[in-house]
Order: sequence, then C-alpha cells, then structure tokens
Amino acid sequence: MPQTKKAKLFLLAVVACGSSALAGRAQSSLDFDVYRSRIEPIFLKKREGGMRCYDCHSVMVTRLRLEPLSPGSSSWAEEQSRKNFEAVSQLVTPSDPSKSPLLLHPLAPEAGGDPTHTGGKFWSSQNDPEWRMLADWIRHGSPESLATQVSSPSTKTAALDFQFFRTRVEPIFLKDRPGRARCYGCHTLLNRDFHLETLSPGSADWTDEQSQRNFQSAIKQVVPSYPASSRLLIHPLAPEAGGDPFHSGGRQFQSQSDPDWLTIAEWVRGSQSQVAPAPKLSSASRIYITNSAGDTIDVIDPADNQVVQVIRGIELPHGVTFSSDGTRVYLSNESESVLDVVDSKSGEILHKISLSGHPNNIAITKDGSRVLVGIRRAPGAVDVIDTTSLKRVKSIPVNGPVHNIYVTPDGKYAVSGSIETKLATVIDLQSEQIAWEVKFDKGVRPMAFEANTDGSTSCIFVQLSELNGFAVVDFAKRSEVARIKLPDQPGGFGVAEGRLGTPSHGIGVSPDGKSLWVNSTFANAVFAYSLPDLKLLGHVALPEVHPLGHAPTGSVPEWITFTPDSKLVYVSNSGAASVTAIDTTTLKEVALIPVGEVPKRMNTLVLR
Repeated sequence: MPQTKKAKLFLLAVVACGSSALAGRAQSSLDFDVYRSRIEPIFLKKREGGMRCYDCHSVMVTRLRLEPLSPGSSSWAEEQSRKNFEAVSQLVTPSDPSKSPLLLHPLAPEAGGDPTHTGGKFWSSQNDPEWRMLADWIRHGSPESLATQVSSPSTKTAALDFQFFRTRVEPIFLKDRPGRARCYGCHTLLNRDFHLETLSPGSADWTDEQSQRNFQSAIKQVVPSYPASSRLLIHPLAPEAGGDPFHSGGRQFQSQSDPDWLTIAEWVRGSQSQVAPAPKLSSASRIYITNSAGDTIDVIDPADNQVVQVIRGIELPHGVTFSSDGTRVYLSNESESVLDVVDSKSGEILHKISLSGHPNNIAITKDGSRVLVGIRRAPGAVDVIDTTSLKRVKSIPVNGPVHNIYVTPDGKYAVSGSIETKLATVIDLQSEQIAWEVKFDKGVRPMAFEANTDGSTSCIFVQLSELNGFAVVDFAKRSEVARIKLPDQPGGFGVAEGRLGTPSHGIGVSPDGKSLWVNSTFANAVFAYSLPDLKLLGHVALPEVHPLGHAPTGSVPEWITFTPDSKLVYVSNSGAASVTAIDTTTLKEVALIPVGEVPKRMNTLVLR
C-alpha cells in the first residue's frame, strides 16, 4: 500500500478516534437530566411555518439523529432520550458553545453561525433565549462538574446568603400546603439527606443556632448559581416541570413558576440579603387581592405579609372596596354580573345585588353611602348602589364601556375610563351628571390622583394602551399637560406574555402624597417617582416566571395598593400568582406572597 494512502487512513483513524473520545467527554460532562427537561423540548417546538427540528432530524440522515416518537406520544421515553442525548453530545464541544455545531448550525451567519442550514436559521443572534439556554447547558456541564467548582462547604457558604435563607427560604419548610405534608414533617427525621432541626416545644420558628445548622444542611443540596442543578429545587419539583421522577414527600412544587420555588431559586442564584426586613407594623390594615381567574379573594396582613383569610365562592372577582366601618367588603362579580356584599370578619356572602351589565372595577363615595360600579358592556354606564338599601338606584350613562372607576381625593367627583372610546369621564357626584371629559389618542387604563394641599384634586395620572408610561391631566385645566415615558431599561419583557397593547398597568399615589408608583410589564418592574416634581427615584424588579423549556418571562404586574402609613407598597403579579411587598423607603422587596390564580385588583382595608 502506498505510504500516502497509509498516512491518510491513519489520519482518518486518528480523527475518528478523536471524535469518539470527544463525544465520550461531552457525554460525561453534560447533564442528562437538564438535557431531558430543558433542552430536548426545543427539538419539538414548532417554528415559523409549523416545522419542528424533529420533523427533519427524525427521518433524514443528518449528524443530529433524533429517535422517532412512539405512535400517539408527544415526548420521548427515557431510553429514546438517552439515544438522542448521545447524538446531541457528538455535536457539542464541552464548555465551549462557540465551537459546538449544535449551536452554530441553526445560528444566523451574521451572528457567528454556519453559512447554511437546510432547516433554516432559527436564531438571529446569540442573545436568543433558546440559544442562551443551550449555551448555558454546554458551558456549565453536569451537577458533578459544577459541584467541583464549589466543593468545599466554606466556599458554598460564601456563595450563599444566610440572611436571605433565614428570612425568605427557611419559612417555606414550615409552610402548610393544602393536601400535602410540610417539608418539616419529614425532614426532621435523622435518615434524611436534607435534615431540619426539630423545633423547641411550643416554638413556631427556629433559633438562630438551629437555623445555622439548617443552612449548612441546605447548602449540601445546592449548586450555587445553578437552580436547575440543585437537588433542593429539583427533587420536590413535579417531573413534568423538570423535577426528579420521584420524591417521597410528594410534588411540593407543580411548576418552576411556583412563588416558593422562585424564592429558593433566587437564593441559589446568589441573591444577597439586600432584601430588607419588613418594617414592624401593627395589624391596622388588610390587603385584599381579587384572583381574576379563580373564585377566591386573598387577604394579607401587612404585619407579617401572610395570607390570613381567603374569601371563597365568587367566580371571576374583579374590583374590591369596603364600607366606611370596615364590616363589609364589596366585590364586583363578573361571572354573575352582580355586586357581592361580604362580611369582612367571616368571609360569608351576605347579599348579591344585580347590575345593569357586566361589571369591571368599583369605587365607594367618601361618605360610604354609594358604591359605584363600572359597567363594561356598551354603551357604558356607572351603576349606583345604595349601601343602606343594598339596591341599584341609578345607572349613569357615559360615553363608552367602563374599565375603571375612581372617586377623587376630595370626594366630589367620580372619574371613569374607557378603553374603546379613549375617554376619561368626570362625573359630578352631587348631581350624578357628567361634568367634563378628556379625550386621549389611546384607550384609558388605570388612573391615580394627586391632591392639592386643601384636599382638592390637582392631577390625574392616566395609563394608556400601548404606552409604557402615563399621561398627566391638570384637573383645573381639564386637559392633558404632559406625557411621561418610563425608562427603556430594564426591558425585554411583554412580547412572550402577549402584553404589547398593555405595557403599563397599575398606578398609585402613596397615602402621604409623596410618591407615585407605576407598574411596567415591559420592564417587569415597578417605578417610583417623587411628588410633586415627578423625579424618578428608581425601580424595583419583580419576580420572573420560568416556563419549562423557555426563556424566563415577566410576572405581568397589574395593580398597586399601599399600607395606610405609606411604608409598604404591594404589586399584584398576575402571571406569577403572587404579590410583591416593597419597602417604599429602601425600594427593596420585603416579601413575595403566593396568592390565587391571576391576581389583579387590590385594595387596602383600614381596620376600625
């Protein structure tokens, strides 16, 4: 055989051997569980035109060969996934996404990808969430390889914050979950890898010394910075959400969007105890949250930011307000088109008042004699409910379906807003007639009011459709005088959530009149402005939602309310089934409170 041919054959053998060794190294350094729960679903995702990676790579002879799905199945069996994992590993350069064909072939050339890909270019840049997810998996490897980076307990302790654990994570282990035992119930047993200290007799919380021991036990179940590789998070997570196949304590978290799961993940990612301790408050108020996609209303005590009452049996609740003495709760009921009257102490429904049409938000006059209900059905009206007779006594016609209704700080006027007619309508409450209107170029969303020193209304701050910001209406001039756009950063949210038409929803003036707070879906944050100068004070990020196999999305903030002393502001996170409590002085989150399905409208009851 000619020497040149022998040399070529030898070179081919070396290359083949090298490729085999590379694939072996890739498999050993890549995490199969993360692959199966986070990466593999990407191959089944429909692209523009309805095609999936699977459609080509399961039938064509390509470097990436995917196993055919079993008839009637929408996902692979574990044995099939392991074969797919082997094929995928051959297209990966361990720890180096920039040299991994799996990432380069479907990437646009101008972003550093290969010149062509028969299946088209799925990613236009290396900032694409899917591309980044794959790159993160390749770069960080398996839980074992990650663990070697932080193998010593002292290194882990430095990477994870004890105060955050003590104030935010540890209470989760004591939490009652409907239909499930507490984590504490099992993990105080000595044979548990994750061991919790036994509470002292009569105690509802651990001592600092016990918490330190719990902390040391917890960090053994954690890979700092990597929630998806941390057993503390993956073991109690439902398998269909990316968790382990079995957990003897049951599925404590149904999804990676569970507020408690997100809190632990935040700690694992390295959040420090910049989360301020909540100010000590007397239980002089309650925060009511209507869960718009459920049949419950959650009630939070600001003293400890815990849900202390759940009102049940009102399907699709919308607006909420209270009687002057605090004994009654009024709730607009979208499913029945009624105003429900509820006993605030027992949570029992006392009365149902029929309305003229489908309701949205509600308000109460300053003297407590009338509840005003915005009627969403065209042509639009404000129903007036007498709180003594508990009857609808009048419907004030307005120009357009009413989304929100308010009473001005001095109690002289009501103001309704219509998305369809783009009108804010001011109603004289003495005559119950329209006084004047303001026409906008976009639909009218939530509003808030600034008062003059004498208590009269100075300004209306109006959120509008398609505006990431708010308009300013001079009440005396009866016209818009300014339009404020929220900062562009942070950003990147709102598209996946389908909220381009409502980039900013939820606005409120603190009871002391010193600050204006404005939600932004685009920023997944709430912004604070000083009053009366409207100077930007800063923003507070809201929790992210982590859908399985997809990039994080925002929590879709909807509404704002305050404690009466203005120390805390609450934001409802409709996409995350939670409420964020924020210290208005430090602009720090002090609590993330799990509530019901799609929480939206909120209001504060002052206890008498």
